[in-house]
Amino acid sequence: MISRYSRPQMTDIWTAQTKFRIWFEIEAHACDAMAELGVIPEEAAKTIWQKANDVEFDVAKIDEIEAVTKHDVIAFLTHLADIVGPDARFVHQGMTSSDVLDTCFNVQLVKATDLLLEDMDALLATLKKRAMEHKDTITIGRSHGIHAEPTTFGVKLAQAYAEFDRCKQRLENAREEIATCAISGAVGTFANIDPRVEEHVAKAMGLAAEPVSTQVIPRDRHAMYFATLGVIASSVERLAIEIRHLQRTEVLEVEEYFSPGQKGSSAMPHKRNPVLTENLTGLARMVRAYALPAMENVALWHERDISHSSVERMIGPDATVTLDFALVRLTGVVEKLLVYPENMEKNLNKFRGLVHSQRVLLALTQAGLSREDSYRLVQRNAMRVWEEGKDFLEELLSDKEVTEALSEADIRENFDLSYHTKHVDTIFKRVFG
Repeated sequence: MISRYSRPQMTDIWTAQTKFRIWFEIEAHACDAMAELGVIPEEAAKTIWQKANDVEFDVAKIDEIEAVTKHDVIAFLTHLADIVGPDARFVHQGMTSSDVLDTCFNVQLVKATDLLLEDMDALLATLKKRAMEHKDTITIGRSHGIHAEPTTFGVKLAQAYAEFDRCKQRLENAREEIATCAISGAVGTFANIDPRVEEHVAKAMGLAAEPVSTQVIPRDRHAMYFATLGVIASSVERLAIEIRHLQRTEVLEVEEYFSPGQKGSSAMPHKRNPVLTENLTGLARMVRAYALPAMENVALWHERDISHSSVERMIGPDATVTLDFALVRLTGVVEKLLVYPENMEKNLNKFRGLVHSQRVLLALTQAGLSREDSYRLVQRNAMRVWEEGKDFLEELLSDKEVTEALSEADIRENFDLSYHTKHVDTIFKRVFG
């Protein structure tokens, strides 16, 4: 985790103190269940909560113990025994380290996901607000980076809204899939611990019992989770790149907010660079990169190995912290985005009517010409606009083959911008209801 790209709400989930607190809760809830089953004394379960529930665990001391034991869970349990006293002998009975580690990891991922879902809600609300604001702001649509046909800037933002709404649904599904608990002991057979203990801990921690754990929770769940984060990051990048392209000097249809006192370049005082969306593009690359090692973690040896462990200690915090930061930053970019309708209109008219070429093509076919002849006539006049700077409407009106098929009124009718926006309401209704 890098503090520059982190928010404390998310980083707190991944601190050592938070981790040890969750470990304790897992162990203490397991003791409650075992006490109910008569496996350990009820007083012992109560003592464990009373002695350690409000304690701030000594991370440095646990690290010191681990330096000798070379085992983090044993180091924690040793420290916990110092706090609890003799009743600590009832802690961790029939359990294995993965019961604690895997269940804790999933608790942390669920907590992180809840923050990410809040981020998504904020982003969706901002996108909707700006989409409504620019619902009828006409701009040029582009394919291959080249002028295509008119659209509205609101439709662009509505597309982003619909995409992030799908992302939110995927994230909700990923949360459900990752929210499982395993307290099943060595190789997952419950030989030394009753399955009812797992059910109790799962309910207490807000999780579901893993149907079959082989000492570890199957990593296909985690692979899907981190893949989902990667897809969301790709959607972040898609919108970020759109803004970056639209901010180019030659385009300048939108622009990131440039605050008072902000500097764009150490060398060129005139610069106003899209630094936030460039940053988002880079962060998206990192979140996507974490998906691959999560997929490679699926294939563990037999019932378990720990090749996944070092990976998850890194990608768990880094992927969630980075995506959290990116979503919040993107929301800020959209909220403060400067939009220039006059430049959109200027760019739309830059090639003097070429954006209406398809309408003319269709009108010629409707007038009886073959599609091939219609395409030839329209392209012939369009190329004069590209190559000689001519006006498309004037070229069509002076083309005898075109005017033999279409009247001047018919030709001019095909240059009405409102034709291209007549179904915007339908699109918005589909997206926003």
